[in-house]
Amino acid sequence: MKILLTGITGYIAQRLLPVLIQNGHQVVGCVRDKNRFNAQAYPKNNLSVIEVDFLEKESLSLIPNDIDVAYYLIHSMSTQSGDFERMEQICANNFRERIEKTRATQVIYLSGIVNETELSKHLASRKKVEDILSHSSFALTTLRAGIIVGSGSASFEIIRDLVEKLPFMITPRWVKTKCQPIAVRNVVEFLSGVAGRTDTYNQNYDIGGPDILSYKDMLLRFAKIRGLHRRIIVVPVMTPKISSYWLYFVTATSYSLAQNLVNSMKVEVICKPNQLASLLGILLIDYDTSIRLAFDKIEQNQVLSSWKDAQTSAIFKKGISQYLEVPVHGCFTDTRKIQTRNSENTLNKIWSIGGRNGWYYGNWLWEIRGIIDQILGGVGMRRGRKRDTEIATGETLDFWRVLIANKKEKRLLLYAEMKLPGEAWLEFKINDNDELIQTATFRPLGILGRLYWYTVLPFHSFIFNGMIQKLALAE
Repeated sequence: MKILLTGITGYIAQRLLPVLIQNGHQVVGCVRDKNRFNAQAYPKNNLSVIEVDFLEKESLSLIPNDIDVAYYLIHSMSTQSGDFERMEQICANNFRERIEKTRATQVIYLSGIVNETELSKHLASRKKVEDILSHSSFALTTLRAGIIVGSGSASFEIIRDLVEKLPFMITPRWVKTKCQPIAVRNVVEFLSGVAGRTDTYNQNYDIGGPDILSYKDMLLRFAKIRGLHRRIIVVPVMTPKISSYWLYFVTATSYSLAQNLVNSMKVEVICKPNQLASLLGILLIDYDTSIRLAFDKIEQNQVLSSWKDAQTSAIFKKGISQYLEVPVHGCFTDTRKIQTRNSENTLNKIWSIGGRNGWYYGNWLWEIRGIIDQILGGVGMRRGRKRDTEIATGETLDFWRVLIANKKEKRLLLYAEMKLPGEAWLEFKINDNDELIQTATFRPLGILGRLYWYTVLPFHSFIFNGMIQKLALAE
């Protein structure tokens, strides 16, 4: 079949894509910016990529007419600005109108479990999108999931942050809320399994694992698997705002996403019984096994996708291509050069920079800068990196976004997503003479930007000099 896959830079779509290709389907992937997606990692004859912004109706004309099935995997909950409910409705309406003009007979939508009358803003928006897609000429198959557990998933990483960072937790009452977590492997099996099946047309199914747990149970069972002793005390008075700040400062989530998550966590998400798993021959994975499988992938450096990479960023509005050419005029620069002792070793160090590996020199200063950024409402250093030794364009790297990661050209270009009175780039490049060139560029915004540069200049001199020295070492 010819399949349209939306949101191919998103967490779920990146897991689903290789499965669809392996099953012999021809996939047309939709992305707002091709620079964010590494198409070279997939067979050319099975995948084509088009640039589509579902908020811009005109761009949808690039969607081919001869598709058979379309996956709608677009969500805007993590957007840092704007009304995500309105954005989701616009996207859904534009998508529906365009798909109705193609030969597609089925659309598959991944939504959230909506079994209560009072829904959170996030779940209500998902339900509204489902209603929009259901009033169409094509058949809609909706899969409704709650907490998705897998390496790189938002739920997994937030639970991991809480458990590994806090030996003692004072939590709000929502930790007693029941939910039915599902392994990401099962989600992908459901999504791929219903494609083209007429018996699932115009049906909706709740999908979940075999366990019904409270969030407190999930935290404690996670801790037990990791060999950690944790205590949780539930307090009756903790407002949603305080809860959101608590999640924001302890985990890697943004404040806006934390707000939506907290509101959703007050709603029970337990599946209504159905026979879809039996129909598709899917063996449901329990919560404990899901956690172990996730850590297997992390330890093997095989995390396929991360929710952090899919978070909206200011640079995505203009497109990564608008930032690839580092400005020169009106900028401050710190350029350092050094001869490498072993260029291959240095390149591997560059490709492993940040995250758990640190920045090789003055890590405590990087951490302090991250804390300051977080206090100011920025992303801080909490996002880390998806894999320890591999990195690709579009991924997050602590408080940076990867613009270029070209190992053949021996070049890594990063763009700062921290709170700054200006814009900042950090570039590492090894030339033909095995010389490492490290360049920090800052384009200030007004007087405040210039004052900022001169204030941090002494720290830059210390950090950047030490960092390039460490990178150039042969060890």
